[in-house]
Amino acid sequence: MSDPVLILGAGGHAKVLVEALLADGALIAGILDADPARLGDSLLGVPVIGDDNTAEDFPMDAVQLVNGIGSVGLPDVRKSIFDRFTARGYRFATVVHPSAVVASDVELGTGVQIMAGAVLQPGCHIGSNVIINTRASVDHDCTVGDHSHLAPGVTLSGGVTVGSGCHVGTGATVIQGVRIGDGSVVGAGAVVTKDVKAGVTVVGVPAKVVVR
Repeated sequence: MSDPVLILGAGGHAKVLVEALLADGALIAGILDADPARLGDSLLGVPVIGDDNTAEDFPMDAVQLVNGIGSVGLPDVRKSIFDRFTARGYRFATVVHPSAVVASDVELGTGVQIMAGAVLQPGCHIGSNVIINTRASVDHDCTVGDHSHLAPGVTLSGGVTVGSGCHVGTGATVIQGVRIGDGSVVGAGAVVTKDVKAGVTVVGVPAKVVVR
């Protein structure tokens, strides 16, 4: 990316993003965090320079943002940050770690983050503000909706559809052709063998809906 970037958030996910950006030769202008106690801290040598309002010190057309807020459970906070800054006219950078393998025809939305060792095979469509985390594997012709998170080690077989605002937990496997509805959560280590309705949580092998 040609423009410098500002990272929003100074937690663990932001640290991983800093490493990915530095490995790709990006210029990081600084990190912004809402907690005033973080001012002056640094991640891998990149300083926390202010809160979210500090973004206004940088011209919108000369800087891109990176969403450093992680996703635990439903990614509402991460989505809120993305929507708020997009509405104000800011651009979100797409981050791809140099060790990731992304097929030439994969379509990536705005602000997608693809972490170290991830693999995306041909025919995939990845929505905006999506995290494809460390060593996740997305096989041919999969679709991942906006604001979703595939946690480390997730495997999507061919032709899987993950709706918007979903969280697929660490090490989960989704069998070919399965559809996961909007806003659903797949528990860590689950094996999903049939379609998942919107707004539910599934866990286990094979995955079943959690009764609340």
